[in-house]
Order: sequence, then C-alpha cells, then structure tokens
Amino acid sequence: MPAQIEGIIPVMLTPFNEQGEIDWDDLEALIEWYIAKGASALFAVCQSSEMVFLSLEERVALARFTAKISNGRIPVVASGHISALMHAQVSELNAISQTGIDALVMVTSRLDPKRQGEAAFRENLDKLLTHINSEIPLGFYECPAPYRRLLSENEFKACCDNERFVVLKDVSCDLDILMHRVALAGGTQLKVLNANAAIAWRSMAAGAPGFCGIANNYHPDLYRWLLEEGRQHPELASELEVFLSFAALTEGFGYPAIAKIYQQRLGNFKSISCRSIDYDVREKVYAIDVLVDQLLQGGADFRARIGALPTNKPVRSATA
Repeated sequence: MPAQIEGIIPVMLTPFNEQGEIDWDDLEALIEWYIAKGASALFAVCQSSEMVFLSLEERVALARFTAKISNGRIPVVASGHISALMHAQVSELNAISQTGIDALVMVTSRLDPKRQGEAAFRENLDKLLTHINSEIPLGFYECPAPYRRLLSENEFKACCDNERFVVLKDVSCDLDILMHRVALAGGTQLKVLNANAAIAWRSMAAGAPGFCGIANNYHPDLYRWLLEEGRQHPELASELEVFLSFAALTEGFGYPAIAKIYQQRLGNFKSISCRSIDYDVREKVYAIDVLVDQLLQGGADFRARIGALPTNKPVRSATA
C-alpha cells in the first residue's frame, strides 16, 4: 500500500558549499530539522532544490540521500523532471524512481511543452506511463517553470481514477479551484496539496489535507499547528495566517538564498551559495538580514503564544 502523502511537506533546499558542490552534511542537518519541526513528508529535487541547475547524477544522489536519511520515518517524494525531450524524460524519471523514494513526481508542463492542450498532454502521459517504472506511485507538480501548466478538470479526474497517482502539488493559488479538486478527489487515493501560503490556513480550515509551499523552509511547525489545532483556536489562527502570508512574500527577495540565510542562522547551513542566483543577495536586497531577524522573531512570538494555550500540543523552538 503506498504511503499517504499529505500534511506539511517542505519543498527542500539544496545546500552548496563555497565551491558550488552539494554539502551533504548540511543536507542531513536540514532533513533532521524538517523532521523535528513536524514535516509529514519531504519533497526532494524540486524547484526550491534548484533542480534545473543540477545534473541528473546530482538529482539522483539528492533523492537517494534524502530517502536514506529519512529512513522510513516520513515519506519522501522527488521530481527532478526537467528534460524537454521524451527519451530524456524517461531516462531521468526511471533513474530517480530507483532511489528509494515513496512517489515520483512529474512536472505538468513537461508533458505539454508546446501548450497544445489536453490531447498532447494525454499522448505524452501515455508514453511516459508505458516506459517508466511501473512499480512506483506517481504525482504531478504544477511547477511554475518553464511555465505554470494547471491540469484541466478532465486530466485531474483521470488522475483520480488512476490508482498510481497519489499526490498533486496544486499551484492554482486559487481557493475555489483547490477546494473543487479536493472535493473531486474525495474517496480516492489522490491527495491535493496547496502550494500557496496566502490560502494555506483557509484551505486547511475547509478540509484541504496539507500545505506544500516554500514557507515550510522557515516554520513547518507553525503550519502543522494550523493543520492540527487551528480550528480549536480560530482567533490566533487568523492572526498567524497574516504573519505566515507576509513571511512567504520573501520568496520575491532572493529566494532560495534568503531561506538559506535563515537556515544558516539556525546553524544548519554553513553557506548560502546558490546556483539559481548569480548575484550577491545582500547587495540587491537591502536589509535582508534584518528581514530574516524579523522572520525568526515573528515565528518565536507565535510559538510562545501557542505554547501558552491551555490544551495545546507543544511547538518546538525554531532554534532547536
């Protein structure tokens, strides 16, 4: 029986050393931090991982290492689906499927590279399903790069009907679309995970099964509290929603470097080196360190308020 891919799922960063190589010690520290902070599963080799800037060998190594360190404690899904040509997609997906991960995630736009619509998408999907590992559960990711390609309703229903598909990372960023999909998937194996922080709390309150966004690189424990306890404390949940929504806007301020600064402050990363950013983030984003200070302080303030609730489960310190 495939693992349930739901709850709070960080889109993983890739730590690099100053020479631009993957720092495996820092990656292990990051994985342990995600798990300690309440992650329900991990999404390795995704856009936040800078997957377009990684070789296939590195993508495979990242997926394998994440599965090894997780060691069954929580499920691991991975993508790394970046190629344009079908034969290359088959090769990379098959390689990543053999790394011990729990589900293999395909990027929707790669199945419709020329934006031709449903017929082209289904034709390419059928080809992939014929040639990739038939044993591993599958998912889709409406990744914004190379372009955001949302599943049509017919395509989505086909995923619900195919028991191999267990997860969709929804990038509609639209509460009505998201909850319509959640309703359509009800009673099936498919879990629809929202990627947008602005609608995270209200989607959870409406019954969405989790959150898979970039802000889980700052405070996955706070999103876990919203998912599990927020309905019991609606006023605090609404206040926390505002903080989390504005905190997530830092994606526009040199992400993923700003998230790496955050992880550096926690002691998990030695370097903030990125492959996807070719500029000095501190030169371009004024007072970025002050902004990170405020992210840390704001999270700590809400953890203190949550910890003071009479019947609440404890939320671990972000600095632990």
